[in-house]
Amino acid sequence: MSPTPKDLTLPPSPETLGSEVTVRYCAGCRWLLRAAYYAQELLATFENQIGGVTLQPDHSTPGGVFEIHVSGRRVWSRTEDGGFPEVKELKRRVRDQLDPDRPLGHIDRNAGHACPLDDDNQTTRQP
Repeated sequence: MSPTPKDLTLPPSPETLGSEVTVRYCAGCRWLLRAAYYAQELLATFENQIGGVTLQPDHSTPGGVFEIHVSGRRVWSRTEDGGFPEVKELKRRVRDQLDPDRPLGHIDRNAGHACPLDDDNQTTRQP
């Protein structure tokens, strides 16, 4: 059976899905797996807000570049922020760029941010 025209349609473009994330990493430092790990964490958390993640190896910058950008804005720099991000902190920074009002559940509760489920008026707690 040959495919129908609707089966041949392209998926939505990154422009219609949301922001583009770029993870720029030092290729000589062998940070590809680290970059891929952060990419999959962000895609899993922000699947409806991120149009794609680009892993961009850097062969020229001495000192081991590792940066994460959301729509061209840097949200993490290994040299400026002091090492690699904790996943929770990275997700907070990306969320703040994409949708600052979006709760991140347990990540926000641990950081002292308000979470709607923590309001005693919205939940019933047993002693």
